[in-house]
Amino acid sequence: MSELVLHHYDFSNFAEKVRLTLGYKGLAWHSVIIPPIAPKPDLIPLTGGYRRTPVLQVGADIYCDTRLIVRELERRAPSPTLFAPAHAAAADALAYWAENRLMRPITLYVSGMNVDQLPTGLQADRSLMRGLPPPDDLTMRRAALRNAPLVRTQLPQIESMLADGRTWLLGDQPTVADLAMYHPLWFFTARTQRLAHELHPYVRMAQWMQRVRAFGHGSPAPLSAQVALEIARKAEPAPCAPSSPEPEDPGLGALVRVRADDYGRDAIEGELVYLGTDEIAVRRTDPVVGTVVVHFPRLGYDLRAAERRA
Repeated sequence: MSELVLHHYDFSNFAEKVRLTLGYKGLAWHSVIIPPIAPKPDLIPLTGGYRRTPVLQVGADIYCDTRLIVRELERRAPSPTLFAPAHAAAADALAYWAENRLMRPITLYVSGMNVDQLPTGLQADRSLMRGLPPPDDLTMRRAALRNAPLVRTQLPQIESMLADGRTWLLGDQPTVADLAMYHPLWFFTARTQRLAHELHPYVRMAQWMQRVRAFGHGSPAPLSAQVALEIARKAEPAPCAPSSPEPEDPGLGALVRVRADDYGRDAIEGELVYLGTDEIAVRRTDPVVGTVVVHFPRLGYDLRAAERRA
């Protein structure tokens, strides 16, 4: 297997999802620590503008968004699986709930109640990524209090899923749903124990979280950002598999623009080189790293033709 390089930072809950995937699959990987806020000068040459965390690098192939990163790790290390066919559709649905309906209120609640523990500028950066003005501490506190009930409404639902004694959310083996549900809950105590009491009533959920935590993080080794850039510069992107585009899609070889459809909507432009059911890939050239291929999930990203500049 080509060497895996994860660009991340410690308290990123989405990075924790990938770190646990690496642990579950027993993989060795290189760890590049990136800033939690912009600018990210050693990441942007690889991604072309995408700055959400984490990013997986394999040579000159750059994978964005954990929905795709976990699938790519599954492709490269299919055993033990996180995508058992019998549970795939249900796991995808649970993951969507966890990373949207559950994650957002948890983020607002935890961040608002831990303003003093956050890196300077973090909330201003996150607000700008959503097109909102930077909040002051009082605004964050009010948002926390509004979202606390939305969090407490959902926690019993997770506990109830485990009420029949099952080991994992969908039965007797882990799926991607377990990782997607775990990382928002992990965020409660990622920096402080201030809100740990919110999880204390849920005994089955605590036992399940301990089982997920036991996956560990595999075998990470530190790597400098400059070495990661050099790895990309010296590598060639892997050949793409045959595409399966829809009739409405831009044609392969077209100049396209890709961006997330929710937040962090920085546009990435490049030549469309692959389209599949679950993936978009664009080739781009950067003066720092040369030619790379940047990969995105199909769902959750807006793909459209871009105008060629003179």
